[in-house]
Amino acid sequence: MAAVAGGEYLRQFVEETAWYNEIFLSHVVPGDWWRALPHPLQSWLRNGLGGYLIYFACGFLWCFVIYYWKRHAYIPKDSIPTIEAMKKQIIVASKAMPLYCALPTLSEYMVESGWTQCYVNISEVGWPMYLVYLALYLIFVEFGIYWMHRELHDIKPLYKYLHTYHHIYNKENTLSPFAGLAFHPLDGILQAIPHVFALYLIPTHFRTHIALLFIEAVWTTNIHDCIHGKVWPVMGAGYHTIHHTTYRHNYGHYTVWMDWMFGTLREPEDILKKD
Repeated sequence: MAAVAGGEYLRQFVEETAWYNEIFLSHVVPGDWWRALPHPLQSWLRNGLGGYLIYFACGFLWCFVIYYWKRHAYIPKDSIPTIEAMKKQIIVASKAMPLYCALPTLSEYMVESGWTQCYVNISEVGWPMYLVYLALYLIFVEFGIYWMHRELHDIKPLYKYLHTYHHIYNKENTLSPFAGLAFHPLDGILQAIPHVFALYLIPTHFRTHIALLFIEAVWTTNIHDCIHGKVWPVMGAGYHTIHHTTYRHNYGHYTVWMDWMFGTLREPEDILKKD
């Protein structure tokens, strides 16, 4: 893999990220001034602007659908967040975004330096092993995010100084798609860092890793919309809304499996029965 490969192999990673920079920045940033920046700064700029683009595109589109176009079809009237609440969430997320995007920039630098188990082309391992490695990657990330999230609750200083910024949104009428990235910057980085640790342990297709990091922004938009999708075993918004109201359940990320394994799962149907 890349960790033991020579300079020619590693250069392919640099060329790939340089291509991403060229395609994205040349269409988004006015002028050519960004070309004079060092390669890591170009990558950070691309990640940051891409993060803003995904956040606002997903947030505004989803808010338009659930709060205006399909108003009251999915969410009761008294559960729709105020414009003021969403503005505050946007401000928190916008301030944190440049620091969030330092993480994918760092992971790219690690890959380009040959410190990880990343590979360039799926053909190097074949599709069967690509899928096996992808499954191991996702299991590792799910496990890591579960325990990182849980410790951000259990370790009191971490909750008080980091995670509480996100948990001020603790009712359905304060949660919105824009709350998905409304974290203290260090909190957001800690919860995403299992994606980076996985690269040291599991052979990972580089482009897939980059895609999964940015899918995080889409996913967090989804799980903060308070709509229970009822697609087992997906840890959808119905489960995550319970997390925001009880603080002690449903720490998982993509699926319910870690909460089921470690005894912290609470089903949305259980809440509805009690009500």
